Amino acid sequence: MIDIKLIRENPQEIKKKIKDRGVDIDTDHILKLDTEVKELSTSVQKLREERNKAASEKDIKKGRKIKEELRKQEERLRISERNLEELLLQLPNIVLHKVPVGDASKNEVIKTEGSPPKFSFAPKDHLELGENLGIIDTKRAAKVSGTRFGFLKGDAALLEFALIQFVLEKLLPENFIPIVPPVLLKSDITEGLGYWQLGGNENYYFVRDFELSESKKEKNVDLYLVGTGEHAVVPMHKDEVFNIKDLPKRYLVFSSSFRREAGSYGKDTRGIFRVHQFDKLEMVSFVRPKDDEIERKKLLETAEKLVADLGLPYQLVRLATQDLAFPSAETIDIEIWMPSQNKYRETHSISTTTDFQARRLNIKYQAGNERSFVHILNGTAFAIGRTIIAILENYQQKDGSILVPKVLQKYMGKTSIKPQK
Repeated sequence: MIDIKLIRENPQEIKKKIKDRGVDIDTDHILKLDTEVKELSTSVQKLREERNKAASEKDIKKGRKIKEELRKQEERLRISERNLEELLLQLPNIVLHKVPVGDASKNEVIKTEGSPPKFSFAPKDHLELGENLGIIDTKRAAKVSGTRFGFLKGDAALLEFALIQFVLEKLLPENFIPIVPPVLLKSDITEGLGYWQLGGNENYYFVRDFELSESKKEKNVDLYLVGTGEHAVVPMHKDEVFNIKDLPKRYLVFSSSFRREAGSYGKDTRGIFRVHQFDKLEMVSFVRPKDDEIERKKLLETAEKLVADLGLPYQLVRLATQDLAFPSAETIDIEIWMPSQNKYRETHSISTTTDFQARRLNIKYQAGNERSFVHILNGTAFAIGRTIIAILENYQQKDGSILVPKVLQKYMGKTSIKPQK
């Protein structure tokens, strides 16, 4: 959630920024509620003082009268605070100044690296390549799980493990802590993250009435499947306070991720580009506010280097205000060239949520006697499936074999992927 002080001190600017996000929330009403809460808080505090004074003077009649009035005012305060919080929870994060205003058509390409490969033959798409090589199977996956699922077999599975080993080798020296999180989240945690706000939950899987038999208090808990690894790792520090000497705190998350892909009907139905389940390596950082920009740059450069080391052509795209995720203040996507589609497609996202998620989840750091909210950032190391697609398509040969990127050869134990005999 955003800091109410921002609205108090810059009401017109914040109103515009919220509108730029495509969200219709009456910030004037928020300010009115804010004033109401402050006035009621003052009234409640005054009545408590009067109650204590009456008690010390043993004025029972006056004390009862004050007590009844205090009860009414406290109830009004609770209602006003709840109404204010509900409205604040509906406000998306405030974007940084570089973010272009508008929908996805306003996204800006800010950098291009590498050149798309030139083939002396008609390039195949990843599914045809994968089926011919016997390493991708969507037909059997449909039989087992339905549409938008796939099996990675043989060398495709080895490519996944090679990518994981490659990332570990590169990121562990950078003080990233490897972590494998749970993939189910309680509903209050999803609200704290902010991705599920304003209908965003339509893209995530909901597990209804999941019963945790070991705890009577947690029976019939509603759970969500994670949409990406940071969804479980960020709230791991809910209601905690970092010591300033422990920042930045960085995690390298490996997790299966799940998306309903609601609203994507008919899009990318072929192969494993847009699926309901996929594996990801995700970077998550907790930093001091003043280190946000430095960490953003670090995560972006790290992700770029990983892609460049694979020898894949890519571009950077700064997302516009209405294309940002609800908690994001800025997002830069990496899009890798996909020969079969003759265009760049998104494979990575690097985002800062500033203190937006930290406020909702109450995650702070302490410096001396002062406590402040941390800033939380996330960035893709590899979305495994889409990275495998990019490797298959960009490194394909005329005979249908695939050259293995040099940096992965030591993990694969081979220089090329050929049809299984």
